[in-house]
Amino acid sequence: MGGGHAGGASPYAAKHRQALQGQSGWAGLVHNRKIFANAVFASLGGLLYGYNQGVFSGVLSMYSFDHRMSSAVSNPGTKGWLVSILELGAWVGVLSTGYLADKLSRKYTIMLAVGVFCVGVVVQTAAFQPSSIYGGRFITGLGVGSLSMAVPLYNAELSPPEVRGSLVALQQLAITFGILISFWIDYGTNYIGGTGSGQSEIAWRVPLAMQLVPAIILGIGIIFMPFSPRHVSTPAYDTWLVNQGRDEEAVAVLGRARRLPPDSDLVQIEFLEIKAQYLFEKELNALKFPQFQDGSFSSNFKLGVYAYMSLLTSRTLFYRVAVGSMTMFFQQWTGVNAILYYAPSIFSDLGMTGNTTSLLATGVVGIVMFLATIPAVIWIDKVGRKPVLISGAFIMAACHLIVAVLTALYHNSWSSHPTAGWVACVCVWVFSVAFGYSWGPCSWILVAEIWPLSIRGKGISIASSANWMNNFIVGQVTPSMLTHIGFGTFVFFGAFAFLGGFFIMFFVPETKGLTLEEMDDVFGDSEGLAVADQQRQNAIADRIGLTAFGQRKGGSDIEKSSHELYDDEGKA
Repeated sequence: MGGGHAGGASPYAAKHRQALQGQSGWAGLVHNRKIFANAVFASLGGLLYGYNQGVFSGVLSMYSFDHRMSSAVSNPGTKGWLVSILELGAWVGVLSTGYLADKLSRKYTIMLAVGVFCVGVVVQTAAFQPSSIYGGRFITGLGVGSLSMAVPLYNAELSPPEVRGSLVALQQLAITFGILISFWIDYGTNYIGGTGSGQSEIAWRVPLAMQLVPAIILGIGIIFMPFSPRHVSTPAYDTWLVNQGRDEEAVAVLGRARRLPPDSDLVQIEFLEIKAQYLFEKELNALKFPQFQDGSFSSNFKLGVYAYMSLLTSRTLFYRVAVGSMTMFFQQWTGVNAILYYAPSIFSDLGMTGNTTSLLATGVVGIVMFLATIPAVIWIDKVGRKPVLISGAFIMAACHLIVAVLTALYHNSWSSHPTAGWVACVCVWVFSVAFGYSWGPCSWILVAEIWPLSIRGKGISIASSANWMNNFIVGQVTPSMLTHIGFGTFVFFGAFAFLGGFFIMFFVPETKGLTLEEMDDVFGDSEGLAVADQQRQNAIADRIGLTAFGQRKGGSDIEKSSHELYDDEGKA
């Protein structure tokens, strides 16, 4: 029993659970079809974000939109605000969602975010002045930001450890699919009324309005989705112990998700690990802050404030804040959203003449990024996070630098050097592939899986907010950078992509295959725990029967059970 296991779990039980786990990657997804179906549906939140992200780049280049919103589009500064105001709203949405996800549940938070999103879409679609676009995109951002945090959190907590990365990667696959659809819808509606002065305003209002379709499907469908089993068994801030009714509900949810009976070893061990983690955090809170245990709103608020403060005052939690925030920082400063938001403009600058031609080249970005994300969903739990992130960063950096060199040499003479223009366009497409398989899915996987249960919602909200704040800055400055420093824009983003690769290489631990409750180990949490805390973890494991359960099933029984389960699954 020595050396308390992360999250209060018994090492005996952990080994037994690992032996019982199914296969990782695609084989695991097929075996866990119910979880896979749930995650696909919940990832409609990613589809909403991706579509919203991609659709506006095409709308910005449409004649009728530019004519209607000319006062905002003609100036690089205000054009940047048209794009980036959504990211500012998303930043606010993410920060508020940390509290809401713990208080309302992940499920109800997703429902609320969808409602806010729809309001913003209606305002944008009916806009006749730039002010309505600004306001609508800010409101839409509130919903999108909330979904960008709540959906990965929901998926991570519903997922078995062996397929968690692949399931969470579905969020990024949904985002890239949304981008893909939006680019080609823009390309099609651009022809409504012609591409010149006769173009109808329907050309840009229809793509904006179509965001409502997946939003309404998600909002209605999430009603029938299960609650997160971790949230069911661990209602945040409650001052009473987990009661028997909620315990049974959590076990039932886990059993249905795993397609196993509630009394199976795998379900029982996973539930006991979750419960042990919750009891440990709850008892630790009671020990540290006995004055905030009366259940009042004031006490709950103060507990929340102290939980946020603990992210900065605890060495292991600050390490996680740094890993999560810096990963999101580098994800944005690879320049991916500079490409997505302003792709038609960039392709025009690279010698693609005509609005329709640049929209067509932009559509290819959507296709290759979507296709590149599929291998990440299938193999991310086999390969691991670090090799994928490092290779992606270096490929993106190389593409940026090649484009920078070609732009520096030929920016005034693309028409007489068509080959150079095509090479630059291909580099943008290769860049999209590299992002699609690496930093797109992997950064969100990291942010979703590195936090301990008690502050997971808040931790993800802080790290995700770093993504949105940097996203906002990139969207704001890119038009001015392209106008004033030209090829230096690509040098700038390429340098940050290299730095991101080195950051992952030297400062980020590998998190592949670890349970959410065990993640403390790789972040050195055991070094920061006092002996009393270790004893408390072990005592809780003893008290709820987790240690005894693991010892009964230990040793040769683990191997025997593993073979039996494999045989049973093989027949299924």
